[in-house]
Amino acid sequence: MDWIALILAGIFETFGVAMMNQLSVNKSWKPFVLLIVGFCISLFLLQYSMDTIPMGTAYAIWTGIGVVGGTIVGMLFYGESKDWKRMVYISMILIAAVGLKIVSG
Repeated sequence: MDWIALILAGIFETFGVAMMNQLSVNKSWKPFVLLIVGFCISLFLLQYSMDTIPMGTAYAIWTGIGVVGGTIVGMLFYGESKDWKRMVYISMILIAAVGLKIVSG
């Protein structure tokens, strides 16, 4: 359950970052509230997951999901570059996160 919570924490982190970008485009209260909600849920789930997952592993995977998720959201919804080099480095982050899961048990 802690690993599921950690993955969800990373997804909510990605959501919060997307709302941060949306807030810069649309300066209204809705993206701001969603940004706060996304980050609060993300941090709560991160803290919950660290009950059994070591802090360094949890934080690395959480930020990795946030980085990869934010990059993918940027490419799909905000017209950011889909250069092959970006894809290679995103893949490296994903491989590192899977590696941390494997060695953490």
